[in-house]
Order: sequence, then structure tokens, then C-alpha cells
Amino acid sequence: MRDTDPDERWLGAVVHAAFFLLLGSSFARFLTRDQGGAHTGWVVALFAVFGLLYVLGRFLAPAPRPGSPPTRRHLVWLGSVSAVWLVLLALAPSATWCAMPLLFAGLHALPPRIAVPVAAALTALVVASEIRVAEGPLNPNMVVAPPAVAAVATAVMVHLQRQGARQRVLIDDLVRTRHELAVTERRAGVLAERQRLATEIHDTLAQGLSSQQMLLQAAGRVWGTDPEAARAHVHRAAEITSRSLVEARRFVYDLAPADLAAHTLPGALAVLAERESGPGLTVEFRLDGEPGRLPERVEAALLRIAQGALANVREHAAATRAALTLTCLDDQISLDVADDGRGFEADPSGTRPGPAPDSARGHGLPAMRIRARQAGGTLTVESTPGEGTVVSAAIPLAPLAATVRSASDTPKEPAL
Repeated sequence: MRDTDPDERWLGAVVHAAFFLLLGSSFARFLTRDQGGAHTGWVVALFAVFGLLYVLGRFLAPAPRPGSPPTRRHLVWLGSVSAVWLVLLALAPSATWCAMPLLFAGLHALPPRIAVPVAAALTALVVASEIRVAEGPLNPNMVVAPPAVAAVATAVMVHLQRQGARQRVLIDDLVRTRHELAVTERRAGVLAERQRLATEIHDTLAQGLSSQQMLLQAAGRVWGTDPEAARAHVHRAAEITSRSLVEARRFVYDLAPADLAAHTLPGALAVLAERESGPGLTVEFRLDGEPGRLPERVEAALLRIAQGALANVREHAAATRAALTLTCLDDQISLDVADDGRGFEADPSGTRPGPAPDSARGHGLPAMRIRARQAGGTLTVESTPGEGTVVSAAIPLAPLAATVRSASDTPKEPAL
């Protein structure tokens, strides 16, 4: 059974009740005033057929849904019940006012260009029938009242039809907009997750693989001349592999970095500095102030920025010393990574603050900018050729609720 609006069912029940009430009163009037003619039997039969047709139409030829064209079955029913009413009206003027429920029960399904002329014709027949049975002087209400009532009823019907059409258009637009919004949100979610995986892979697996490659290459160069050094390189590469596996499992489950699971942020940065120190590069960690308890997202962002910056130092800067400084103020926390390497010509616009990337590299600084922005802060790069580089990330701490933003609110930058 088709779904109907509760108001539509209520209106239908009122119309049907009015029809049978008028049909009963018309039949009672016929029996009390007009009975006795030669066509009494035919009139009684027509009243019965008229009511039966009306009931059958409710089940066999229901009105179409609002906005849909009338079905052929409904049009046949409307024509049949109207024809019976015309014959009944010719034989028994008492059936005059049964036309009004028909106006609502059947004509509301027709388009206005058809329903209005038909309503006018039915009203003219009602007026003619009233004049035909009038006794004595003509009552002006017999001529004026039916057209006035029909005009009001038709105007209301046309207004409701047009209002319903506008509402259907609005609902269709809302449904389409909601669907488009759902598609956009899904796409944004996919892009956000892709961005998360890209930055995590760059900051963990890619850096680990790069370190392993350098260590294995170094082991290969001294394998024949210095087996002890070669084994040390291989052993360190194995340690990096184990650590990368731990990090990979954690970012798959969107957990905090492994170092933060066992240390505070200063402790994790100290461990990172010690781990990145080695032959040819010394990394020193400095703490200025007490950071206190920070949101997990802020701590993770600062640690990942430090990892990315030190990876760039190790791979590109040809530096011998680097300093990792965490500064804690009342209203912000900042992280500075400075090195004494070769430096580069920074882009003044800030759109490409680093060496020109080739097809496989050059994504570290954009990833660090994204992390800083996701935590509500900024990242700046200062560098001069031959004088080293300083990467600074500053994250405001007041109010934390307003500065820590979700990744979905952040403009996306390419990371892979």
C-alpha cells in the first residue's frame, strides 16, 4: 500500500464523510419531497449506483500521488461518477449538492487547466438545477452562493496544488543537496585519511628505509676492509627496521608515536636526538621551560615535525651538528631544529621553502607544515646557503580547545 501523508489521509476522510452526509441528506429529501414520480425506482437505483461507484473508486481507482498525472483508471472513474450524477440531477434535483464533494474528491487530481473549466461547468449545472426547482420569486442566493462557494473551493485547490509543487521541488533540491553533501564528506574523509597515511609513512617508514639504505651502503663499502664496522652498520639497520615496524603498526591504528607511549614529549625528543646522533652528526636536545601536560595531538605533531626535520638534516644538509630546542612559554610552545649544514635558498613566498623537489623526494617540509597547521600552529623555515637552516614550529596554548583543529578542517596540500 502506498505511503500517504497523515494530513492527506485526514483530508480524504473529511471529504468522504461530507460526500456520504450530503448523499444521505439528498436521498432523504428526495424521499420526503420528490418521491411519487414515474422515475422513482430509477432514481433510487441511481442513488445506490452513485454511492457504490464512489466507494469503488476509492479502492479501484485511487487518486494519483501529488505531482503525478492522473491515471487512466482514475479518469474513467471520474467520468463515470460524473455521468451518473448528471443523470441523477436531471431526474432528482435533490442531488444537486453532491457535486461539491466530487469537486474535492476527483477534480483535485486534474491539472488546473482542466479542473477549473470542469468546476465551472458543475457549478453552472448546480445553479440551473436550483433555479429549476425554485418556487416563488427567485432567491439571489441561488445564483450567487454556488459560484462563490465553487470559486473559493477551486482557488484553495489550485493554491494547494501549486504550493505542493513548490514544496516537492524544494524537497527534491534538499534531497539532492544532502546526497551531494554526503558524497563530499565521504571524499573529504578519504582525502583526510590518505593525508594522514602519507604523512605517517613519510615520517616513519620512508625515513627508516632511507636510514637503512645509507647504513647498508656504508656496510657494503667497508665489508672487506673493516668487518666490525660493517656488522655495526647492519646491526643498527636491523634496529631501525624493528622500530619502523612498531611505528607502522601504531599509525595503522591511529595511535600516538611509539616514543610518546613510553616518554613525555621532552623525553621522546631527547631519545630522538640520541638516536639520530652518530658518526658525522651530533644532535643535542635542549629544554627551555616546563611543557606540562599537552594534548596528545600537539605532542605527536611536534615529535613528527622533529623527526622530519632531523631526517632532512641527515639526508640533505651535510651538517655535523644539530640542535633540537623545545621552548615552553605561557601562551605557546615552540620547537626549533637548527643545523650547521649547507643551507639553501628559501622561497620568499613560503610556497616552496626548500630545495626544489624531484620526482621522489621533497615532501618533508609540506608534511611538517600540515602537521603544524592541524595542531593550530605555524611552521617557518629560515635558511641561507652555507649558513645552515632553522625550522621552527610554534603552537599556541590558549585556548587549547580553539587551537587544536581536526584534520578535516585543514586545507589539503599534496603529500605523496
